Amino acid sequence: MSDDSPLSDDILRGVPAISKFVGDDDERRTYYRLEKGYIPAGKEGSTWVASKSRLRQHYADLTRGAF
Repeated sequence: MSDDSPLSDDILRGVPAISKFVGDDDERRTYYRLEKGYIPAGKEGSTWVASKSRLRQHYADLTRGAF
């Protein structure tokens, strides 16, 4: 997938970007949450990647109590 595709704007690459997006000021805590599966994301090689839309949905579900 090229970087100019519409989906490229939905992808976060790296713990710093994911941490900032979810509003966590501690990247180590974000990394821990990623490793434990508390944040829906995956890895491309050694880089964590996450979808902004999936993260929004995940946190919306948590606030509604839907797991």
